[in-house]
Amino acid sequence: MIIEALIAVTLVGALVTFVAPNRIAGKLAFAISLVPAAISLWLFTAFDGSGNALLDGQLAFESRVPWIELGEYTISWFVGLDGISLPLVILTTILCTLAIVSSWTPIDERESQFYGLVLFIEANLIGVFTALDFFLWFVFWEAVLIPMYLLIGIWGGPRRKYAAIKFFVYTNVASLVMFGAFIALVFGLGDVTSFALPEIATAMLEGGPGGVFGLSGTALASAVFVAMFLGFAVKVPVVPFHTWLPDAHVEAPTPASVLLAGVLLKMGTYALLRFNFTMFPEQVETYAVPIAAIAVISVIYGAMLALAQTDLKRIVAYSSVSSMGYVILGLVAYTQFGVGGATFQMISHGLISGLMFMAVGVIYNATHTRMVTDMSGLADRMPIAVGVLVAGAFGYMGLPLMSGFAAEYFIFFGAFGSDLLAYSPLFTGLAMFGIVIVAGYLLFALQRTVFGPYRLETDYDVGRAPVHDVASMVVLLGLIIVLGVAPELIFDMITDAVDPILQGGDL
Repeated sequence: MIIEALIAVTLVGALVTFVAPNRIAGKLAFAISLVPAAISLWLFTAFDGSGNALLDGQLAFESRVPWIELGEYTISWFVGLDGISLPLVILTTILCTLAIVSSWTPIDERESQFYGLVLFIEANLIGVFTALDFFLWFVFWEAVLIPMYLLIGIWGGPRRKYAAIKFFVYTNVASLVMFGAFIALVFGLGDVTSFALPEIATAMLEGGPGGVFGLSGTALASAVFVAMFLGFAVKVPVVPFHTWLPDAHVEAPTPASVLLAGVLLKMGTYALLRFNFTMFPEQVETYAVPIAAIAVISVIYGAMLALAQTDLKRIVAYSSVSSMGYVILGLVAYTQFGVGGATFQMISHGLISGLMFMAVGVIYNATHTRMVTDMSGLADRMPIAVGVLVAGAFGYMGLPLMSGFAAEYFIFFGAFGSDLLAYSPLFTGLAMFGIVIVAGYLLFALQRTVFGPYRLETDYDVGRAPVHDVASMVVLLGLIIVLGVAPELIFDMITDAVDPILQGGDL
């Protein structure tokens, strides 16, 4: 029951931190967060599962206990890991630990509650990536929203209440749409008596739903696919459901932005892979072109919006919309390299976006401004932090031997050769053009802020960044380089889990 231990340690740690004195809350939360990080790394070394848990039963660290009886349906405590979910669990534990360290400088009030909420988010994120019963998964999914809403609404910027409410309304409405669609699907699968995802996935691939609510089985499957895609698309987010993201990022404190971009956005793409692209292969083929169009529009439009910004946080926020578009393109390619690359991109973007938001936070703590037009020449005053920022930016641009390059190569290779996706070379070529725009807005921001003669419009003395802030960024940069040099460290386990998904239609 190692997964239960992982969740329990993090949850108990959150409760302990809530009641701890403010003066020690940050250090205590960091110490507690090292435990789930260590457990997740042990899971990586002990992992021997292959395949996809929803389809072929190759599930590691599985635990299943009946929980609630609802008439003929059974809700279970059902958790487990495969090669898709394990890297995301590791990403969650590492980013949460580093986000806590990055909080030591900017968070100076109600520290106990802040760090307790961060650990509470971590516990529920682990639950999202390990739960294999729909109701259990949905409980964890919704529980993530509450602490993030509080982090933005209490410790955020001047418009924090507006941003927090917008974040909550968008994501909660999307969750309701997704929930209703999935329940309708379960009712249509007459032989299914539980909400266990493997059973539902197998039933879908062996015959699909029957008629219900006046819809034929095919019509119901298509309606559920579209509704669930829209619900998850808000969480990703993709255009045109992206408008909550920049506001949330700009107003959120730096650690919340790190978690929001690094992990919470991956909830949407992970759910799309687990539900839409695993359970509905026929609908994926039917809607492949519209989904690919949404992906490419998100890549280009998100990058263009980033190019138009002068706020460093908004630049990184809009770049996340663009990066998540690559994930959608890889998924809809429905090839080993496409889907595997999309999953690899989830990890890579989590590391790179976390680094970029930490770097922006370090700059803001020193200058008290995020506007590109307000500063220049910061490299002379904080050379190490700026050096890590520049390296992270090149990772975003897809510099070889960094994880961003590996992820984009896998996705483009998989998308270009896709047999499922019509006009795949065209979609791939258009998406690749996004790299040019990414380079444009990042180089523009770096040239204006970190190079040239020193200038600052605010009355603050800029010096070297605190050691703990730089250390967190260096750890992320090291992981970005390691995965860029040796992507097979996680890519092999990802593809082992992806292959059964691509063959699922033959079950």
